[in-house]
Amino acid sequence: MDKFKSLIVTFPPEEIFEKRESVKYGKFKRYTYHSTITGKEAPVNVMLPPNYSEDKKYPVLYALHGYYNDQDWITRDIGCIDVMLSNLYADGDAKEMIVVSPYIFCTKEDRLCTEMSLENSLCYDNFINELLADLMPFIESSFSVATGRENTAITGFSMGGKESLFTGFTHPELFGYIGAACPAPGLVPVADSLDQHPGQLREEQLKFEDNPPYLLLISYSDDDLSVTTFPASYCSIMDKNDTKHLVHHMTDTGHDHTSVRPHFYNLCRMIFN
Repeated sequence: MDKFKSLIVTFPPEEIFEKRESVKYGKFKRYTYHSTITGKEAPVNVMLPPNYSEDKKYPVLYALHGYYNDQDWITRDIGCIDVMLSNLYADGDAKEMIVVSPYIFCTKEDRLCTEMSLENSLCYDNFINELLADLMPFIESSFSVATGRENTAITGFSMGGKESLFTGFTHPELFGYIGAACPAPGLVPVADSLDQHPGQLREEQLKFEDNPPYLLLISYSDDDLSVTTFPASYCSIMDKNDTKHLVHHMTDTGHDHTSVRPHFYNLCRMIFN
């Protein structure tokens, strides 16, 4: 993990988000898969490398959205994730990968997330079951995927960041690279969290007995007024547990694309290397 430290930059160069005439750009495309967990057809956006070929196998990055968002969060022009990735590929600064952005509000009921509550937070927590049972098999059967933890990464923003940490800590045998941008409260018990989440894990569980990840990257900002000090508290717990991780510490960014873009820039240059 130490070999990635030198790759962390506070902010990416602005030109990495600008299109060039000489570069072929990938785009996100909408698919659906059947969820055995909810009994519904679930939407997912997938971005293949611009030069995708069935003759080659590609690693996969699962990218999870935050509270109130959906699978389209990663496709927004304000993020420019597709442009950034394509430019990184063209520059030889990132391995070509398949990026998967699902809808992670996982409930059998036909409803959307309309408020921050424990009931709704548990629906987000439920996504790990759909990820393992349905989404990963769908991706691996539909595209030319390189399997194994060394070829599988997960990250997310806010609630998605918390869920990516939970997934990575509970299934290190499946995910070799783990990231989180501005992760939300609820990974461990916190009495004053907004949704009074009981906590998915105990503090002593934020460590790896076996299969430590090749990379565990936490990005957060001092000026994030939504999750405030929760990401830093996760890092403190991991320090106490001697859990190796990297911290991307930002200032002057918020709980939005201004923190997401730098996280993805750093993460995508590290994973699968």
